[in-house]
Amino acid sequence: MSQPQHVHYVEGKSDGAEAALRTFMAGLSALPGLLDACLLASPAQPGLWLLESRWQGPLPELSVPEGFKHWSFEVRAWVVGIVPASISLER
Repeated sequence: MSQPQHVHYVEGKSDGAEAALRTFMAGLSALPGLLDACLLASPAQPGLWLLESRWQGPLPELSVPEGFKHWSFEVRAWVVGIVPASISLER
């Protein structure tokens, strides 16, 4: 697995946030440099959704859904943990 150079977050909190983020997420695989992405839900904060994507190389231009907050970060340190056999790192 490659070390990510950028991490991007998109936050949504609305009735349609999950669907909008799933649609946005589906288009990420067509962009250069995507390592992986995951959609997160907070049991402690119902209705709050966060999409995390990790990128190798420069972050491409992203068409974030209107009204959603988003941030990008440069990765400065990284550590690899033990990956359970049930999780595939292959695409």
